[in-house]
Formats: sequence, C-alpha cells, structure tokens
Amino acid sequence: MGRPFRTALVLLVALVTLSAGAPLARPVVRTLPGGAGVVAFVSGDRVYVVRPLDWRPGAVREIVAYRGGRERWRSRLPGPGEVVSVWEMGGRVLAAGATGDDETWETTAYDADTGRISWQQAALAYPAGDALMLEPTRGSGPREVRRVAVADGRTVWTAPGADDLRLAFRSSGALDRLLLAPETGETVVLDATTGARLAARDLHPGEPPAPRQMMAAGELLLESRAGDDAVDAYEMDTLLHRWTARLPPLSHVEPCGALLCAGQSGEGMTALDPATGAVRWTTGRWAGVVAADAGRLLAVGGDTGGDRLAVLDETDGRLVADLKGWAIVPQDEAAERLFLTRPLGGGRLLLAELDLSGDLLPVRGVLFGTDCAASRALLVCRDSDGDFATRRLP
Repeated sequence: MGRPFRTALVLLVALVTLSAGAPLARPVVRTLPGGAGVVAFVSGDRVYVVRPLDWRPGAVREIVAYRGGRERWRSRLPGPGEVVSVWEMGGRVLAAGATGDDETWETTAYDADTGRISWQQAALAYPAGDALMLEPTRGSGPREVRRVAVADGRTVWTAPGADDLRLAFRSSGALDRLLLAPETGETVVLDATTGARLAARDLHPGEPPAPRQMMAAGELLLESRAGDDAVDAYEMDTLLHRWTARLPPLSHVEPCGALLCAGQSGEGMTALDPATGAVRWTTGRWAGVVAADAGRLLAVGGDTGGDRLAVLDETDGRLVADLKGWAIVPQDEAAERLFLTRPLGGGRLLLAELDLSGDLLPVRGVLFGTDCAASRALLVCRDSDGDFATRRLP
C-alpha cells in the first residue's frame, strides 16, 4: 500500500514528545455530514462519501463528491451493496463493491466533473497502467480477465480464460503481470498493460501434476509445491530458474529494501537474498514489511490489541525501535508519504509522518476523531458525532 530510529522506545517517545512541543500551524478543518452506515474515501483533493438513501436493510446508496468542503455532485449507485473502494483515474471516479449477495462485485465509473454514470460492469477493477483490468466474480468456469479503457469501459484485450489465472501486483498496488499457472503444462506470463506473452515454459516437464502456490515479488516469481518444503525462484519475465531455498510454508513474499521478506503461515518472517535465496535473517515476532528506506524497514506483526509496528535494521533484522501504540493511517491511493497516529486520550490522536532515515517521528499535528484515512493531499477522520473532519496534509 507497497507501499515508503537508532533509538530505543523510551527515547523515541521522548523525541516525539519534544518535537510535538514546537509550534504547529493550525489547519483548516472542514466537516462533512456522516452518520451510521456512511463511509468516506479520499482521492487527491476530493472526499467521496457513500451513504444509504434510507436506513432499511439493502437500501440503495448514493455517492457524494466534495472538494474544499463543498459538495460538487451526487449520484446514485446502480444497486444495493457495500462499496469498498473509490478512486480517481483518467477523468473518472471508480467505485467498486459487492452486491447484496456478497459474492458478485460491481465496478461503476462516474464522470469526475458531473457525477454522471459513464459505465458499469459486473467485475472487480484493478488499475493497470493507464487502463483497468476487470476480473469477473460472477458465474462459474474459467475467468476471463479483460483490460478496459477507463473512459468508456471498452474492452482493449482479453486474457485467455483459465481457472488458474493469477494476478501479480507491484509494491505500489498497481497490477503488473498476469500468470497462467496450471498444475501441469506451461506456465505463462502476460504483460498486464499490453497483453503480450512475455514467457511460457513447463517448469516441471515429465512430472505428475501437483497443486502449487505462486507468488510474485519484484522481478522474481516464487513457487512452492504441495508436499515439498522447497521454494523455487524464477525470473518473472523469462521463467528462467534462479535458485532453490528450503523454507517453512509461506503466506506471502514481498521486496523489503534490497532483500525479499517471506512471511510464514504463522507469525514470523525470513529475509532472503534475492540473487541467491540465501537466508540473511529470521524473526518470529514480525510478519510483514510496510515500507523500506535508508537501510531500515517498517515491520508489522500481530498483537492482542491489533497490529504492532517496529523499525528493523534491513541488514540483520535487529530491532531499532518498537513503535507500540502507533498505527498506520490507511491510504486510499498510492503515495510516497506515510502517516502514523497514536492515541493521546480525550478523543485526540497525535499525527506523525514516518521518516525511516531519521531518529524521530516528525509530528504534524493533533487530531480529534477515529477511523482516519489519507490521500496525497487530505486527511479525513470520523468525529465523535459520526461526521467527517477533513484537513489538508502539511
């Protein structure tokens, strides 16, 4: 959401507290109407509020666009259901969500200036370059993933229908590659932007079929087969074999600085050299990496109170700073800046900006509210009355 503190926790908190004492510009806060069942999404300098038109189960919803605290337009969603994502792209506002049966997904495109519905399709949309990939969720049989134009939903090209089609994303969240990975026969890699076939190889010629897990990580494709603790790494765009490593069952693999971080099925993480597969370090406490910079990693792990954050040294995995009590502000779009909050009591939150290269968290202000979300330009939090308080990020 890849998505990016030589001090101990006590010193870190002290530094944060001291930096918070510096004078902070009082931001302009605008309030947008909320209420029960109402959710807000942030994209660029706009806030999109999705609200039910009445309070009955299955009620039709509408989306309201705000900019600078003023309503720009409102438009009904085509049917009932829950919206889980709203973002801007190519002069359109895309809203994706599940219909009433929670099994079928719809993507609706609105004109960003007027709110008029441009198109709607029964599929889940993913950004892929300057267009979208639509993955159908209705019906049975092979999935036929399509690349469509943002402006009108017109199909540009269609991937081969297959039950074993998988999507590979960059750390930014953009769809990058499509994988056709059957249990036997050729594995195929397609470019998600052009549809070009980049590579096609039988990775296990002459061997019996076996279920397998395929995970994309940077320039590598990692494969683990059922009943085998070996993980094989292949170059993504050629499918040439690079190395084999013996690892416990993995839940995910992601680039973490100059390394690969492999999350285990339970709690724990192993850092690998992407060139050789050699294990650089392991930890049983942290499960994934959110950001990497200046030889440091922002790691996340499960805790009884929810996710817990820490800064680790990329080279050896040692703990640099435990950020217990801090939480990441969710972002509704990819951004280079990452913000954290920590409760202060009385409904207040301390807002800080992550800086892995420094020895403290730069404080950006004190907030009132909960359930905050951010874009590149705005921060939105739900206040005690259920409304949404918006402010421009410093």
